[in-house]
Amino acid sequence: MDVLSDVIAIVRTGRPRSARIEWHAPWGQRFPSAPGSAGFQVILQGSPWLLPPEGDPVQLSVGDVLFFPHGHGYAMADSPATPVTEPDCDPQLEAGLFASASSAGPGAATVLLCGGYRLDPERAHPLLRDLPEMVHLPARLGKHRELRAAVDLLGSEIADPRLGADTVVSSLLDMLLLYILRAWLDTEPQHCQTGGWAVALADPAIGAALNAIHRDPAHPWTVQELGGEAGLSRAAFSRRFTTLIGQPPLTYLTWWRLARAARLLRESEDSLSEISSRVGYTSEFAFANAFKREYGTPPGRYRRQVCPQPERAGVAEAH
Repeated sequence: MDVLSDVIAIVRTGRPRSARIEWHAPWGQRFPSAPGSAGFQVILQGSPWLLPPEGDPVQLSVGDVLFFPHGHGYAMADSPATPVTEPDCDPQLEAGLFASASSAGPGAATVLLCGGYRLDPERAHPLLRDLPEMVHLPARLGKHRELRAAVDLLGSEIADPRLGADTVVSSLLDMLLLYILRAWLDTEPQHCQTGGWAVALADPAIGAALNAIHRDPAHPWTVQELGGEAGLSRAAFSRRFTTLIGQPPLTYLTWWRLARAARLLRESEDSLSEISSRVGYTSEFAFANAFKREYGTPPGRYRRQVCPQPERAGVAEAH
């Protein structure tokens, strides 16, 4: 898998949610903070105002996409002067796949496509930690065409669910998240040249090394070999990787192997020896020690804690 697909597979949990909301002016809605969630808003009709906790109100346009990767709260309204009310329920948190709601005010309509994803904070990847409190992707002709196509398809499916809509909407919500992150990664290096994941993935050398790690994390990578993937000397590669990513290459490799192992413990029936081999450990004992250092508990106990169930045959706890 490529880096971005891997990251989403590790941190996403549960089913995403979406709702089509129609507000009629005057309206003002607060969306409270939701730690462990990432929310989005897409403007389908109207020109509402975003009211951030700090800073000036921002007027939005049809096609604008807002993404709140850390679950920070905010408000939206038909006008900056409209009082904001606390919600009876937050559609981003309590919506299903096809929720819809409307308010019966006398004024012009605003239609929003909103929703959210559950992210496990214990599995947070540094790429997501690099994201700002809000990502605003304005609608611009010819920009982010895949994102616009996903929005159009998602809006149509939610407005008129048909056979197979459960699968279609779930897949489109995952696509929407990937397209939002891809759009941010495409634009962020233009504004930040000092470091971070957006710059690292845009860097041909470091991007090649990261893709090699994610393509085959079980390979016994050395800094010299990863430098070869990057087309750099060992020393030059190590310096650049550490500057952009914030940790040395083999430190990140170990962290990623254990994050992948944790996912396999949660989601597969593989034995500990099979998992240790799949993530690059030749010894189950070495894997168990490394896992305990990172997660504070042995892998067998971790599996029982996150997936309570009868003891699997042949799966014993490794200390």
